[in-house]
Amino acid sequence: MKVIIDHISKFYTDRQGGNIEALRNINFAIEENEFVVVVGPSGCGKSTLLNIIAGLLSPSSGQVIIEGSRIDSKPHTSMVFQDFALFPWRTVLKNIVYGLEEQGLNGTEQLEIAQKYIAMVGLQGFENKYPYQLSGGMKQRVAIARALANDPLLLLMDEPFSALDAQTRTLMQYELSRIWEKTRKSFLYITHHIQEAVFLGDRVVVLSRRPGKILDVVPIDLPRPRGEQINTEKRYLEYVDLIWGFIKDQAKEALEEMP
Repeated sequence: MKVIIDHISKFYTDRQGGNIEALRNINFAIEENEFVVVVGPSGCGKSTLLNIIAGLLSPSSGQVIIEGSRIDSKPHTSMVFQDFALFPWRTVLKNIVYGLEEQGLNGTEQLEIAQKYIAMVGLQGFENKYPYQLSGGMKQRVAIARALANDPLLLLMDEPFSALDAQTRTLMQYELSRIWEKTRKSFLYITHHIQEAVFLGDRVVVLSRRPGKILDVVPIDLPRPRGEQINTEKRYLEYVDLIWGFIKDQAKEALEEMP
């Protein structure tokens, strides 16, 4: 399976009837089993791009092509949002099986799949807890398990750790890297956090400020599995500096244009 983002552009109409260009000619591919991260300054259109790939928005031009897509009832993509998006009236288990219910799987199949991903994200013993009884990191683990349980071809993640405190965010980065190692699914991850992008990604797509354009696609040649020791390695720091160089210039230009 390969996902091709084929020259995507997006325009919005503002309240005065004028056009706002959010994305311009975005063109890259996500290979099978690849972890691709999109990073850029605030307002560069990262979430807009993700919503287009998910089919929640239509592009103004261009298209998303999923090569080798299947014909079964399972979704091509699943989304993990930054605000968890859990059903507060459902337990951990019931949140995870929601998509499986929609697919029409029987109760035994639902439970078997849910238990697999509950174990993968380390939530054994919390199956009957409700979201209000969970920490932020645990809620996001539920969201990840729910998305993976649907067995998507591509997992989309929209700044999923941005609402977490710094320590929990770091731990969740390690956890997500471990989960990707286990599933080997194709991931597209949106973040504004450069260190996170380098730690997680096989490639990092760097976007400019609005309208979002691709400044560079940086292959991340770091060994896996990745742990906290990698954050002090010279090559990791060089990647961080390289990407910061792109984004710093964009942020400066935006500041200089402010009235």
